[in-house]
Amino acid sequence: MNNVNHPDHYNKGKIEVIDFIIDQNLDFCLGNVVKYISRAGSKDPSTELQDLKKAAWYLNRKIELVNTG
Repeated sequence: MNNVNHPDHYNKGKIEVIDFIIDQNLDFCLGNVVKYISRAGSKDPSTELQDLKKAAWYLNRKIELVNTG
């Protein structure tokens, strides 16, 4: 596997997360939510909680933007 373009933790299932994000036309915040949730703990199982907290941070940021928008 190509560690720059296609690391193993980027692909769980049949498609890479970036392909889903692009297909769904998600903005930066929502794209990061999907990215962090789908890859949580995949690269390093000890970082699963940190990855989920990052996803929550981006989701909360998106909520703030929609709320003030």
